[in-house]
Amino acid sequence: MPLSTKLLGLKDRVIFAIQHIHMILVTGGSGLLGTELIAQLLAQNKKVTAIYNKTALPHFNSPLLTTFQCDILDVVGLQDIMQQGVTQIYHCAALVSFNPKRKKDLFKINIEGTANIVNAALDAGVTKLVHVSSVAALGLLKDEPINENMVWTEQANNSNYGESKYLGELEVWRGIGEGLSAVMVNPTIILGAGDWEGGSSKIFKSVYDEFPWHSDGVNGFVDVRDVATIMIQLMDSNINAERFIISAENKSYQEIFTLIANAFHKKIPTKKVTPFLAKVVWRLEAFKSRFTGQEPLITKETAATALAKTYFDNSKLTTYLPQFTYRTIEQTIIQTVEAFQQKLNNH
Repeated sequence: MPLSTKLLGLKDRVIFAIQHIHMILVTGGSGLLGTELIAQLLAQNKKVTAIYNKTALPHFNSPLLTTFQCDILDVVGLQDIMQQGVTQIYHCAALVSFNPKRKKDLFKINIEGTANIVNAALDAGVTKLVHVSSVAALGLLKDEPINENMVWTEQANNSNYGESKYLGELEVWRGIGEGLSAVMVNPTIILGAGDWEGGSSKIFKSVYDEFPWHSDGVNGFVDVRDVATIMIQLMDSNINAERFIISAENKSYQEIFTLIANAFHKKIPTKKVTPFLAKVVWRLEAFKSRFTGQEPLITKETAATALAKTYFDNSKLTTYLPQFTYRTIEQTIIQTVEAFQQKLNNH
């Protein structure tokens, strides 16, 4: 549905346009990162327009924030919004799924949706775009530490999601080639007090429920607040046509689960997942999903990621933003657990 049908009328559109001559647009505003980004932008007294697809944004109670329900596949809606004076775009909207059955959706949203954002930004004369990609776009199956110079290949990729984010990046590079100023960020696993029924925040619920299994796999982790801060600093800088790995520390899943369990005062996971067991579980989940129609809890892709020991080199970002300092993962986990406990107490 075009945005014009969602506005209250001509008078409201005129007022909206006057108030938002210089405006920041955030896509995926209801997600973990989008919500944190909006909070930081509003704290800096910046005018923000946020769009969301299905889940509405939390209530910010700020006159500086305008929200619209608009799918990034809605070309007309995106054009309507950007023609209202948008000067900066933070593109956070994406589909994250490791279910092989959702490959078509992944490519539609993460590639075509990004192309729509880039095209509308070029048409509207937007001054800069910060695009949220993923380290999955770099390819994760490598023996050496991963940095921004890695070239994505079929052999180094272990997921349709990673391929969709890589191809989404190509749309941003195309926009850069056509004159758009843009920067891409490639976060590792983002930790924060979001919806713990889904996404990376589900790690906390798993440990809270005393799920007994762990793997020896290693990955990068980063605080959602740090990711948002970095994005704003990159937007407000003269940096252009670059991409940055955003990762505070490389840690094993066992270390992460232990830190979370200690913070929640829960049992530490003690059962180790072996490669053989992982293969059995994802095959059983695929079989069960075929009959129930539900999302599998574990897929071949997530099993491979959980077992892989992947290390990330975050030195490029600290070279470009030397004043920035990451929070420690220990600090992030303690504060995130406190936030979840407060939510539980309020319910």
